[in-house]
Parts: sequence; structure tokens; C-alpha cells
Amino acid sequence: MNKKSIACIAFNEKKVFIAHRNPVGQMGGRWEFPGGKVEDGETDEQSIIREFEEEFGVKVSVDKKIAEATFKHNGDDFSLHAYLIHLPHDGMTEKFALTEHTEYRWAELAEIPTLNFVDSDLLIYPQICKFLADSL
Repeated sequence: MNKKSIACIAFNEKKVFIAHRNPVGQMGGRWEFPGGKVEDGETDEQSIIREFEEEFGVKVSVDKKIAEATFKHNGDDFSLHAYLIHLPHDGMTEKFALTEHTEYRWAELAEIPTLNFVDSDLLIYPQICKFLADSL
């Protein structure tokens, strides 16, 4: 069965929001576009709102799907859907509450391949770059 996960893509002045995972657990200590697995009975949009609230303590608004890819994880097939989201603020003056990450920041898209980034997110990276280039 194909499982689904989502990635949340937020831009601020041509920079993208990324988060550093806690060092323990699968993919620990790596950077990622925030997101997670879509639970049974959830839409992508509901999953995005739930995940961001759980992981950062803020409610986001969901825009459109901007990228997708498929990958295998622990023998399971996954489809990854990336959505443009809008944050209520940039998280710099007023900090987000971190529950699954050690830090977050706004990064230049060109930095992403140089960071220890989660493999599945690197699959959608070219589409995210294209989306930003087409939006300018």
C-alpha cells in the first residue's frame, strides 16, 4: 500500500523555512522541510495543519501543492506531497515552540544541497526551486 507524507514549504523573501530534527530517532540530526505522515482519514491539508501545530505550536494556512515525489522508506512505498504554506509570523522575533526539532531557520534554496538534508526532501528540491523561479 502506498503511504502518503507531506512537506510544508514556506517562503520569506526568497528564503525557505527549514528545521533541524532532534538527534535521536530515524533521520535524527538532519535538516528537513517540516511535515510528516498523513494519518488515515486525513486530507493533506488537515495533516499539514496538525503537523505544524504539533511541531511548532502555530496554525498555518495551506495554499497549493507545488511538488511531489515517490520514495521507499523501511520497505514501504510513499508519495510525498509538498504544499506552499503561510506562517502567521517569521518565527524570529516571536519564537516557535519546538517539539521535534532542535532549531529552525530561513535558508537560501541554494544552501539545501550543502546541508545534511533528509533524502526524500531532496527529491522535491528541484520542483521547489522551479516553483520559486516561476513565481518571481
